[in-house]
Amino acid sequence: MVQSNAKRQLVIIGGAEDKEGDSQILRDFVRRAGGTKAYIVIMTAATELPREVGENYIRVFERLGAENARIIDTETREDASSSTALEAINKATGIFFTGGDQARITSILKDTEIDRAIHQRFSEGVVVAGTSAGAAVMPDVMIVEGDSETHPRIETVEMGPGLGFLPGVVIDQHFSQRGRLGRLISALILQPAVLGFGIDENTAMVVTDNQIEIIGEGAVTIVDESEATYNNMDEILKDESLAICGAKLHILPHGFKFDLKTRQPILNNGSVANVSVAVA
Repeated sequence: MVQSNAKRQLVIIGGAEDKEGDSQILRDFVRRAGGTKAYIVIMTAATELPREVGENYIRVFERLGAENARIIDTETREDASSSTALEAINKATGIFFTGGDQARITSILKDTEIDRAIHQRFSEGVVVAGTSAGAAVMPDVMIVEGDSETHPRIETVEMGPGLGFLPGVVIDQHFSQRGRLGRLISALILQPAVLGFGIDENTAMVVTDNQIEIIGEGAVTIVDESEATYNNMDEILKDESLAICGAKLHILPHGFKFDLKTRQPILNNGSVANVSVAVA
């Protein structure tokens, strides 16, 4: 029986996570999902190769000891009311969204029976994870697509509705590998959110209620504009450069934590870091 005080857990992965070696991030997900008793459903809506991608994850999860791993392939919105899929979600201890195209996930799943069932299980304590496109859909408003390796501009990103597991933030993935700081800042200015998270490849932010822990070989870049003193959003045209003053920048590698309520990093020794870098 699920307890009413169940922790809400997300494993949000920046893409290209290790699947062949120690598989640290996927290992952490399986452990949180129940270890050798884990029942994992793999949501392949993002990819055009659902069988190939899904079976690859089945091999990894079974190698790590999960008791059961199965694919839920939804090619159309009609598939998102499948009684077989809903039964699997109701049994699941972990739900994993693969990479691909995040717009496919929302166009197929958002506001369907499967979407509602996954949110219900999440509220009951089932671990929800996503990599690459599966990470992008975690906020209530997501980055649909945008330019990399560029300075912030209004035209840099296209935004759209996400699945809303972690509302009020913006998330970008493949972050340092594709030079996406400019588009993360652009997305943050365009949305009524104050925190932006850029997750490197083979890196994850594990969210447990209001605390985030970083795991993996890269880092998570956090832009906090809650105390920003200025931006020129109302003064520029679409193709002109954005300015932002007084925002905070945190870069957190493996083992560091971040408190979503206080918006403060937590160091490896457990102390709160009050020093941050201003993006001017």
